[in-house]
Amino acid sequence: MNFPNLVSSKLPNSGTTIFTVMSKLASDNNAINLSQGFPDFNCNKDLISLVNKNMEAGNNQYAPMSGIIGLREMIAQKTEELYGAKYNPDTEITITAGGTQAIFTAISAMVKESDEVIIFEPCYDCYQPAIELNGGKTIYLQLKAPDYRINWDDVKKVINHRTKMIIINTPHNPTGSIMTKEDLQMLQKITSNTDIVIISDEVYEHIIFDGNQHQSVARFPKLAERSFIISSFGKTFHTTGWKIGYCVAPKNLMAEFRKVHQFLVFSANTPIQFALAEFLKVKSHYLELSSFYQNKRDYFINNIKGSKFDFIPASGTYFQLLNYKSISKEKDTNYASRLTKEFGIASIPISVFYHESVDNHVLRFCFAKKNETLDKAAEILCKI
Repeated sequence: MNFPNLVSSKLPNSGTTIFTVMSKLASDNNAINLSQGFPDFNCNKDLISLVNKNMEAGNNQYAPMSGIIGLREMIAQKTEELYGAKYNPDTEITITAGGTQAIFTAISAMVKESDEVIIFEPCYDCYQPAIELNGGKTIYLQLKAPDYRINWDDVKKVINHRTKMIIINTPHNPTGSIMTKEDLQMLQKITSNTDIVIISDEVYEHIIFDGNQHQSVARFPKLAERSFIISSFGKTFHTTGWKIGYCVAPKNLMAEFRKVHQFLVFSANTPIQFALAEFLKVKSHYLELSSFYQNKRDYFINNIKGSKFDFIPASGTYFQLLNYKSISKEKDTNYASRLTKEFGIASIPISVFYHESVDNHVLRFCFAKKNETLDKAAEILCKI
């Protein structure tokens, strides 16, 4: 049939995400999938039981738009205990259908036509499309390999009267780097006496290593007053498929956030919210996460020390970058594909996290896996 051309794409340069592409390639080639960021082990059985209990109890209808109050109160308590910041659970915390939805909602609530938004590459792939869909202009700044730190002089140079927002991410996906206290102090100084809003993507807040302390925006009052902070229960409790996250922000920003949220998803999964509210009462469920994943990181990198890959141990997240410059000069997209097809191990090429390809011959591997999975992966990597 002949159809009229009714489509003028709002995202003409966007296709299928690299995560979908590499996961399918892994499946097609029966490869070990260390590409997409999800655990291959189960979450805590007590959490499953709590979800089931709340389903059986009839908590299966719409939750309040902002989330059930019990969960918001637990988030407020956790945030104050960890970061010394007080947020009102009634007016300053909203439960979302995952971190990505929260980021999209915050951008949609604040960014208007021709507003400029600064992001740092390589970056998670949901930022730029949300900016573009809302008529904004993305300003790209590069984090330089191998440490992937922000150059604050570069930030100062691009800020102008059109700068509406800066998006930061710590611990950082895809590189595993973290922002320091000095970084946050510099951001606070740069944005003081401006109308710039911050989105702080902190979905890996509880996965940070080597005795470092997570530098949440919430620790810095003058920065927090202009910031949306995004977090994820999926990352924290090994339940990425449940798609439950949250946003905290001062009352004036949260009021705008909820205007969009109510028409985007209205509310998030009800029985899971009830379960999480109870599960959070046991603080070890999140306080012990750093040591759990540091053991995973160390197990993985110790097993590949005999390989030809170069690496700096990740400071946070559950991703480890490996540089293959001593092995091949191929483009990272081609090399990642070849590793999947010929060697049976899937990763993510880092160049895809830039708007214009920057190829440092680096691949991202997810180590949120069972030890037997990591053993098999390490065996392959050491043979290459």
